[in-house]
Amino acid sequence: MAEHPNAELFRRGYTAFQSGDLDTVRSLFAPDIVWSVPGSGRFAGEHRGVDNVIGLFVQQAQESDGTFRVEVHDVLGNDEHAVALGTITAERSGKSLSDRYTHVVHIQDGKVTESWIFNEDPAAVDEFWG
Repeated sequence: MAEHPNAELFRRGYTAFQSGDLDTVRSLFAPDIVWSVPGSGRFAGEHRGVDNVIGLFVQQAQESDGTFRVEVHDVLGNDEHAVALGTITAERSGKSLSDRYTHVVHIQDGKVTESWIFNEDPAAVDEFWG
Protein backbone atom coordinates (compact mmCIF):
# COMPACT_ATOMS: atom_id res chain seq x y z
CA MET A 1 0.00 0.00 0.00
CA ALA A 2 1.29 3.47 -0.90
CA GLU A 3 2.15 5.93 1.84
CA HIS A 4 -0.40 8.70 2.39
CA PRO A 5 0.75 11.99 0.76
CA ASN A 6 0.80 13.77 4.12
CA ALA A 7 3.00 11.05 5.61
CA GLU A 8 5.31 11.37 2.60
CA LEU A 9 5.45 15.16 3.04
CA PHE A 10 6.31 14.79 6.72
CA ARG A 11 8.96 12.17 5.99
CA ARG A 12 10.46 14.46 3.31
CA GLY A 13 10.64 17.24 5.88
CA TYR A 14 12.45 15.03 8.36
CA THR A 15 14.91 13.88 5.68
CA ALA A 16 15.64 17.50 4.77
CA PHE A 17 16.01 18.48 8.44
CA GLN A 18 18.45 15.64 9.10
CA SER A 19 20.61 16.69 6.15
CA GLY A 20 20.54 20.38 7.15
CA ASP A 21 18.43 21.41 4.13
CA LEU A 22 16.41 24.11 5.87
CA ASP A 23 15.29 25.61 2.55
CA THR A 24 13.32 22.44 1.81
CA VAL A 25 12.00 22.36 5.38
CA ARG A 26 10.89 26.00 5.00
CA SER A 27 9.09 25.19 1.73
CA LEU A 28 6.94 22.59 3.54
CA PHE A 29 5.73 25.05 6.21
CA ALA A 30 2.87 27.54 5.98
CA PRO A 31 4.08 31.14 6.48
CA ASP A 32 2.00 31.39 9.69
CA ILE A 33 2.92 27.98 11.13
CA VAL A 34 2.54 27.50 14.89
CA TRP A 35 5.18 25.16 16.37
CA SER A 36 4.39 24.13 19.96
CA VAL A 37 7.24 22.89 22.14
CA PRO A 38 6.24 21.32 25.48
CA GLY A 39 7.73 21.91 28.89
CA SER A 40 9.16 24.86 30.74
CA GLY A 41 12.65 25.03 29.26
CA ARG A 42 14.12 27.82 27.18
CA PHE A 43 12.67 26.54 23.90
CA ALA A 44 9.22 25.72 25.32
CA GLY A 45 6.14 27.54 24.11
CA GLU A 46 4.57 28.49 20.81
CA HIS A 47 6.88 29.58 18.02
CA ARG A 48 4.84 31.49 15.43
CA GLY A 49 5.80 32.05 11.82
CA VAL A 50 8.15 30.16 9.56
CA ASP A 51 11.14 32.42 10.29
CA ASN A 52 10.81 31.87 14.04
CA VAL A 53 10.48 28.11 13.63
CA ILE A 54 13.53 27.88 11.38
CA GLY A 55 15.34 30.10 13.88
CA LEU A 56 14.46 27.62 16.63
CA PHE A 57 16.05 24.80 14.62
CA VAL A 58 19.19 26.85 14.02
CA GLN A 59 19.48 27.76 17.69
CA GLN A 60 19.08 24.12 18.80
CA ALA A 61 21.77 23.07 16.32
CA GLN A 62 24.13 25.80 17.54
CA GLU A 63 23.58 25.09 21.22
CA SER A 64 24.22 21.38 20.72
CA ASP A 65 27.33 22.00 18.59
CA GLY A 66 25.53 20.36 15.69
CA THR A 67 24.81 17.13 17.58
CA PHE A 68 20.99 17.47 17.67
CA ARG A 69 19.62 14.50 15.71
CA VAL A 70 16.29 12.84 15.11
CA GLU A 71 15.80 9.19 14.31
CA VAL A 72 12.37 8.57 12.83
CA HIS A 73 10.96 5.13 13.58
CA ASP A 74 7.63 5.47 11.77
CA VAL A 75 5.43 8.04 10.04
CA LEU A 76 1.65 7.81 9.71
CA GLY A 77 -0.67 10.13 7.83
CA ASN A 78 -4.26 10.92 6.94
CA ASP A 79 -6.02 13.76 5.12
CA GLU A 80 -5.36 16.34 7.87
CA HIS A 81 -2.48 15.09 10.00
CA ALA A 82 0.80 13.25 10.03
CA VAL A 83 2.45 11.63 13.03
CA ALA A 84 6.10 10.71 13.51
CA LEU A 85 7.43 8.40 16.20
CA GLY A 86 11.10 8.81 16.90
CA THR A 87 14.04 9.50 19.17
CA ILE A 88 15.94 12.74 19.60
CA THR A 89 19.57 12.80 20.70
CA ALA A 90 21.98 15.63 21.42
CA GLU A 91 25.01 16.56 23.49
CA ARG A 92 25.62 19.88 25.18
CA SER A 93 28.04 21.11 27.86
CA GLY A 94 28.97 17.57 28.89
CA LYS A 95 25.32 16.45 29.06
CA SER A 96 23.62 13.91 26.80
CA LEU A 97 19.98 13.69 25.78
CA SER A 98 18.11 10.71 24.36
CA ASP A 99 14.32 10.92 24.39
CA ARG A 100 11.56 9.18 22.50
CA TYR A 101 8.82 11.41 21.19
CA THR A 102 5.60 11.61 19.22
CA HIS A 103 5.31 14.49 16.77
CA VAL A 104 1.91 15.46 15.34
CA VAL A 105 1.43 18.01 12.57
CA HIS A 106 -1.64 19.47 10.91
CA ILE A 107 -1.30 19.74 7.14
CA GLN A 108 -3.49 21.93 4.95
CA ASP A 109 -3.05 22.52 1.22
CA GLY A 110 0.27 20.67 1.24
CA LYS A 111 1.82 22.78 4.03
CA VAL A 112 2.43 22.10 7.72
CA THR A 113 0.31 24.64 9.61
CA GLU A 114 0.64 23.41 13.22
CA SER A 115 3.02 21.17 15.14
CA TRP A 116 2.83 19.52 18.56
CA ILE A 117 5.64 17.51 20.14
CA PHE A 118 5.11 15.05 22.99
CA ASN A 119 8.29 13.92 24.75
CA GLU A 120 8.52 10.72 26.75
CA ASP A 121 10.53 12.54 29.44
CA PRO A 122 9.79 16.28 29.18
CA ALA A 123 11.64 17.01 32.43
CA ALA A 124 14.86 15.55 30.98
CA VAL A 125 14.43 17.64 27.83
CA ASP A 126 13.89 20.81 29.91
CA GLU A 127 16.94 20.03 32.03
CA PHE A 128 19.10 19.37 28.98
CA TRP A 129 18.30 22.67 27.27
CA GLY A 130 18.29 24.60 30.56
